[in-house]
Amino acid sequence: MKVPVGASPDEKRIWNLLAGVPDPEIPVLSIVDLGIVRWVRATGNGTTVGIAPTYTGCPATEVIAATVVSHLSKNGVTARIEQVLAPPWTTDWISDSGRDKLRAYGITPPAGSAKRSLIAGELAIACPRCASTETEKVSEFGSTPCKASYKCGECLEPFEYFKCI
Repeated sequence: MKVPVGASPDEKRIWNLLAGVPDPEIPVLSIVDLGIVRWVRATGNGTTVGIAPTYTGCPATEVIAATVVSHLSKNGVTARIEQVLAPPWTTDWISDSGRDKLRAYGITPPAGSAKRSLIAGELAIACPRCASTETEKVSEFGSTPCKASYKCGECLEPFEYFKCI
């Protein structure tokens, strides 16, 4: 987790607390790993946390906001959430640690960058279990709208791919 340079001691503490808030759809990732925490502002009047939704209409957005407020409150921090829409979140913001956690959990992290995938078209998607790129898309939609279902031609295991957004 990278705490922004120049963060106050209170802000550093809050960033560390936020690193313990799991994403409700992929609990192996924290919201910090996912890259949706944009900023923390701790002042004498309380704390505001800027959170970017992963995409418009994401059903987890409200759950995440409520969980953040509750988690911080349990740790003595009164906070409010501000939704940050610009610039929009992309899968490029998932941390390297988050990508490793996705792989270990059995979900292939986004291949390349979101911008490149829009221009280049289909990318070779590697199996998170055996790393083979002999994979095929089974369905454009997985367990959530941000994932697709794949099958590995080598180890024959099904897996999900976290789509580039």
